Amino acid sequence: MTNAQILAACRTNWEYRGIDDASMREMLDELSVHLEDAQAAGRTGQDVVGRDVRAFAAAWARARAPLQRRVLRTASLGCFAIGCVLLLSHVTRWTTSLDVTPGNLAFWAVLGTATVAWELRRGSLGIRRSWAVAFAAALPTALLTDHLAGDAVLFELPLWAALVLLLPGLPYAVTDARARTSSRA
Repeated sequence: MTNAQILAACRTNWEYRGIDDASMREMLDELSVHLEDAQAAGRTGQDVVGRDVRAFAAAWARARAPLQRRVLRTASLGCFAIGCVLLLSHVTRWTTSLDVTPGNLAFWAVLGTATVAWELRRGSLGIRRSWAVAFAAALPTALLTDHLAGDAVLFELPLWAALVLLLPGLPYAVTDARARTSSRA
């Protein structure tokens, strides 16, 4: 395996496991330096990472971002995304409270659960694909719930609730945005 193949395999594994962009760049830089040093000393990349590159990458990812931290990050970003959508709903309807019906509640519950489950499985926020799958599951659920339970208002969601949902994911969103900006520069 070449050094480029080892780095590509590690990047793919770390993306799958949910390592954030900034940490992944740092890990790739560190691994690249080790691979270059090994090559300069006449050794191969497999002398550095071993025979199983995936196992090496997985062990480093587990040490860097354990499951509990990935779950916290994904759930926080899920709350952030839902808060953004709710805030947008408040702004577009020009209201300080939204009516929540059983269909709305079912839609958002399935959308959030499917998105978080997809992201934990996949490991990165590929918003387009994960939300498309989640939306495909949430829409029929909402329609069926509306048909079965009716469209009575369960409760009203105030504007401040949408703002509170933004708070847990805000640090992660800012960190990811800064990492993307610095990687482009």
